[in-house]
Amino acid sequence: MSANLVVGATGMVGTEICRLLSAAGKPFKALVRGTSDPAKVEQLRSLGATVVLGDLRDGASLKAACKGVSAVITTASSMPFAYQPDANTPHITDQDGALSLIAAAKEAGVQQFVYTSFPPMAASFPLQDAKRAVEASLRASGLTYTILQPTVFSEVWLSPAVGFDFANRKASLYGTGQNPISWISYLDVAQFAAASVGNPAAKNATLLLGGPAAISPLDVVKVFEKVGGRPFEVTLVPVEALQGQLAGATDPMQKSFVGLMISYASTPAIDMKATLKAFPLKLKSVEDYARSVVAA
Repeated sequence: MSANLVVGATGMVGTEICRLLSAAGKPFKALVRGTSDPAKVEQLRSLGATVVLGDLRDGASLKAACKGVSAVITTASSMPFAYQPDANTPHITDQDGALSLIAAAKEAGVQQFVYTSFPPMAASFPLQDAKRAVEASLRASGLTYTILQPTVFSEVWLSPAVGFDFANRKASLYGTGQNPISWISYLDVAQFAAASVGNPAAKNATLLLGGPAAISPLDVVKVFEKVGGRPFEVTLVPVEALQGQLAGATDPMQKSFVGLMISYASTPAIDMKATLKAFPLKLKSVEDYARSVVAA
């Protein structure tokens, strides 16, 4: 039986995809870098992964990794944790590296390429430019493709790392806080990725992905206040201030992060009805997430 190759396997979404493939009894390879956390690599081995050493910046390693593979699933990105100026950036990794992976997959006769991206956004910034370039190349490659475009991740954007400090009941919200957002769990993004492999509904498809309901950031705060039983202190960060930061930013990661904040402030809601008919998955709500972290 040919295997699936998971690229970005030590990351948040990638590890969950590996867990789902393992639970389904599907053989898979996990591409890891030489600098990957040994504990994460060992976790992949415990799931039954065939661990292969490689790097999106090393085309030869990608060619070797794609041999004998029926589907490639990639979630790999330079952002936010792997970013290194001049070494691991949106242009080097998210664009050029992903393009190399597409070329290696095509040369190896891979049957399906599942690519994790995000919806088109208004602002221009390095990570978005990379994603759009890779999507265009993938659609023109001749490979059977599935492009997943999940919107705002609950576990990232409703976390202290970006100003949603639920432990101390303080929340920085971007824009007016009134725009409905279809927050999605990374666990559900992994579900869609795993369910896409070999699925006719995913053939040459671009899937906009959101959670079960669209609610505004201010209403998210109310959910957390209800779950935790205590009020939050809320700070609104105006879009104009973010646009000023974007104009003044010189570092690709800073530009990309501010660009994502601007998009958070204006992202449209996603209607999941048709997608959930084709992929009958149970999605986690913001309240599910709130209960998990407040209880913890």
